[in-house]
Parts: sequence; C-alpha cells; structure tokens
Amino acid sequence: MSTDPLTSACASAAPRMLLVVTGAGVSLASGISTFRGTDPGAVWSVDVTELGTISYFHRDPVGSWQWYLRRFGALHDARPNPAHLALAALERWHVGRGGEFLLVTQNVDGLHEQAGTSALVHVHGRADRVRCSSHGCVHGAPKGCLPRDPERDAAFLREPGEATLPRCPACDAPLRQHVLWFDEYYTGHRDYEIERVLKAAKQAAVVLFVGTSFAVGITDLILTRALARNAKVFALDPVARYPHPSVVPVVAAAEERLPALCRALGAA
Repeated sequence: MSTDPLTSACASAAPRMLLVVTGAGVSLASGISTFRGTDPGAVWSVDVTELGTISYFHRDPVGSWQWYLRRFGALHDARPNPAHLALAALERWHVGRGGEFLLVTQNVDGLHEQAGTSALVHVHGRADRVRCSSHGCVHGAPKGCLPRDPERDAAFLREPGEATLPRCPACDAPLRQHVLWFDEYYTGHRDYEIERVLKAAKQAAVVLFVGTSFAVGITDLILTRALARNAKVFALDPVARYPHPSVVPVVAAAEERLPALCRALGAA
C-alpha cells in the first residue's frame, strides 16, 4: 500500500468509522460558488451573515425569498463532479470491507446523494425542501418540512411580494428555506441530525475534511471530538489550512485528489 498518509489511514480504518465532512469547496467543480470571499462568485462577497439569518427573514420575508431563490437557481443544472463520485465509491469500498462510514455535508445542493452516497447527513439543511416558519406546525420545526414546489417559486419570482409569498398549506404562515441560518442552532430541527454527527465524530478512526474553510461551528465540534479520541484527521483543500497542529493538510483539488485516493485503495 502507498506510504501516502491519507491512503494509509483510509486503508487501515476498517472496521471502524471513516467520517467525511464536506464543505462548499467540494462542489466548486460543479459550478457552484463557495462562500470564500477570495473565490470567484463567492457568496460571502455579500453579507451572507446578515442575509442568511432568521432575523432577516422576519424583517423582510420577501427579500429573503428573493435572495435564496437567486442563490438556489444555480443549483438546477449542477451535476456531481469527480469528487462527489469518488466519495460515493469510497463509501461502497469501506462498507464492503466491514467498515462504518458517514458523510456529513455542510452543502445544501444535493449532489452527494445524486452521486450515490447513502450514509449522509445534511447538517445545514437542503435546498430541495422548505418548511413552515411557525414552530410546532406539522410542516415546521422541530420535525416537519415540505418538498420545494418549482411552480410556486416561479409564481413568486414573477411578482415578488406579500401576496405571492409561499405559505404553509396547513396554517398559512410564510414558508422558509429548510436550511440552518447563522443565528440558529443545530438542535433546531431533527433533519440536521446533530447527535448522529457528534456520535460519529467520537467513534471515527479517520476524519477527512474536504473543501471546508473551518469557518462554521460544525467543523469545530467534529474536530474537537475526533482529536480527543486520537483519530487521524486530514484537511483536503487547494489552500493549506491548519485548524489544529494535529490535522494533516492535503493541498489539492478535491476533484483530482479523491479519485486518485480511490484508485490507490482499489475503490475506483
């Protein structure tokens, strides 16, 4: 087996947990902008920490819906890139030899499931779902959601306003995006599966972060628990990032390095 540390770590992980955590960088090759201010089209080139909040939604639900529908419009034609496909192959390979696997994605684009990943947590929600803004409604937090309705979205975009604002079919409250906003908590909805994520972080033999800038809470929560159990932790990204001295940086593009990893493991 190769002496490459990442390949060796993955090869020796079975039957224990192999945990992968993906951020926006894994979808960049699919044409979806990241959040980094230095990247072309970066979402953080505007103040997403203000727009991506429940506070903003309450102040201006029409503006919130307009911003998100423009953002999510870029997802319609996106397709999985080689990084997504390689991670699905890595799962099949690891599970096939008796290992446990979980992929935790910060992305809402749905590309991991399109690529074939099965053990998957959408820790920041999903772009193909909406939910009622009224807590406790059957279609709202902490358990409910609804499939996104493209016709309803299109009608709103044609004439954005209070009259066309998408509303809950059960209670008529405004619908909202089924995503975790910056002023919300991971415990706010069952679909974020935070307990499953933290349990996997405590069990993992290997944790591989892919395409994340370590700028959101979930990465720190996972990293802290993994390092406490002496897991082998890697950060795969074109930019070398050192969130902790024990994290091994793998400076490469995900769409190139992950297929190479699968080939080295015989998982391609």
